[in-house]
Formats: sequence, C-alpha cells, structure tokens
Amino acid sequence: MIKKIGHTAYNVSDMDKSMHFYCDILGFKYLFQLKDENKKPWINYLKISEGQFIELFYNGVKTADIDTRSALGYNHLCLEVDDIKATLAEFKTKGLALDIEIMQGADLNYQAWAHDPDGNRIEFMQFHPDAPQLKN
Repeated sequence: MIKKIGHTAYNVSDMDKSMHFYCDILGFKYLFQLKDENKKPWINYLKISEGQFIELFYNGVKTADIDTRSALGYNHLCLEVDDIKATLAEFKTKGLALDIEIMQGADLNYQAWAHDPDGNRIEFMQFHPDAPQLKN
C-alpha cells in the first residue's frame, strides 16, 4: 500500500536560483544529480527531511504546451509504496489504468506511472535497497 508522499517534482527555469532558494534559504540538503542519456544534467535531488525529497528538473519553460513535463512548475507527485507489484495489482482491480508499467528508474528504484482525472502525473515508487536516496 501507499506509505507516504515520496517526493514532489518541479521543472525550473534557472537551476542556480532554485538551488539557492531550496538549499541556502529553506535549508534543504543537496543529495545528488541524475544525468540524461546524453550525460547532461537532468534532475537535482534534494532532501527535505528523513524520507522526504524534492526533484528539480532542468530547463522548465513557460508554456501552455500540452506536454506538461516541460512546463514550469509542477511535474509529478511520487507516492512511495511498500510493494509495487501488489499495490498496483490491487489498484488495477479498482480500475486504475497505468500509463507506464513497472520499470526500474535511473536511480535504481522501481516505478510505474498513472494520471489523475485532470491529467496530473503520479509516480508510484518502491525504493531499491541500493537507491542513492537511502545512502545520504
């Protein structure tokens, strides 16, 4: 079942300003950076408190584009689950349709994706024992 909100994710237009705000002003801790397939910075991972995180995605743009993954602001909500296979199997019996089936992410964690009735993206995630989030 769902344990808690694992993280929220935001697209930012200026990573330096965002890092200053979240780390220097709010006091969150920078944990690590994930790079894309071209080895370019993709996501900065910040720790709010034990087990609570924020993902900051590079290159957000002000747009009304249909692809909300690039629009500034909200990107997705992550719900941490204890057993991703069992949880999603139960949700599917209640009518949940997945956009992306269970896969392993760049941070080693298991994830699957769906959306709410308004199209807001939701990630279901189960931590992998070697996840970088668990090492800091």
